[in-house]
Amino acid sequence: MTDETTTEPVRHITIAFDGACIGNPGPGGYGAFLVNEITGREKIVRGRDPETTNNKMELSAAIAGLNALRPGATVSMIGDSQYVIKGITEWMPGWKAKGWRTSAGKPVLNVELWQALELAVAQHEAVSWTWVKGHAGHPLNERADKIASDEALSA
Repeated sequence: MTDETTTEPVRHITIAFDGACIGNPGPGGYGAFLVNEITGREKIVRGRDPETTNNKMELSAAIAGLNALRPGATVSMIGDSQYVIKGITEWMPGWKAKGWRTSAGKPVLNVELWQALELAVAQHEAVSWTWVKGHAGHPLNERADKIASDEALSA
């Protein structure tokens, strides 16, 4: 009897994510456009909320995109939300150290979404974050923006 270990090939996925809100608060939507960089396969994830904020939709887009993948992927996240990208890459360690409080001692807004994002990131091999300027012609960001905007209009 032999012990054979099979390893799944590394999956390199790019996710462009975006949120939209008509009014803030107001009806909102989110979209994530996922591309497997090896196979070229594409997937769209979308959602809406009749009464939400833009920041909640931005976070929801990132969470939904990551959760749409099987665990263990290497993921490149692309978004135009400095709130999400700075939050996950810069601010979160301080918030956690202070019991999910800001530097001013106030509770972190949308804490349940930040915690869900942290869990979504943790299920993957590696996740990197890249900020792109919104509405500046980045093809994947434009696609995610269109999905999010369409969802907000339908909320």
